Amino acid sequence: MDKQFSKSFFLISFLPAIAYWYLDEYYPVRVAITGGLALAILEIAAEKILFKHVHTISKANFFLILFLGGLSLLGEEGVWFRLQPALTGIGISSFMFYRIKVGRGLLEEFLEGLPLKSKPPLFFVTSMERHLTYYFFVTGLFMAYVAIFESVDTWIFFKTIGNYILFGVFYIFEIFWSRKLAKDYARAKREKEVLTSTKP
Repeated sequence: MDKQFSKSFFLISFLPAIAYWYLDEYYPVRVAITGGLALAILEIAAEKILFKHVHTISKANFFLILFLGGLSLLGEEGVWFRLQPALTGIGISSFMFYRIKVGRGLLEEFLEGLPLKSKPPLFFVTSMERHLTYYFFVTGLFMAYVAIFESVDTWIFFKTIGNYILFGVFYIFEIFWSRKLAKDYARAKREKEVLTSTKP
């Protein structure tokens, strides 16, 4: 099977989770679980048949939908329902930390799956992945606090627009941090070139 097609197919791995979150927003919980799991199973089967390999993100999506769906069924509007964003954030950060620890991050695998001609240096990717891991963990803990100790209105705010505000702040931080990394990288490269050119 064509390698480029396989990389493009990698992007489809996110569809089951997107479908689940969309259905969960507008339809009953059972519809969201059924639709999300059906797509996840079809995707895993297609990858296994076409490429003899199942992407890690595809497996993670399946178990994430199963886990979140189970929590939703425990209580439509109870504390377990409100703990979904918290457990999702902590779960994702734990998985990302594990992948970094074993030597190959999830973001690195994701970028390898993209059909891009030029890709950012590995140190950019690893830096961003570490920060994302911290971000998901901290926001997960924060959402747990909101779910348990704050009002439902406060929880709804941080689950919707508040979530975008928090990520916007994180994104701005990443822009400035990436610029700093780029400057440090360029400076180190110039110093190396100068040292190389002055060698006897």
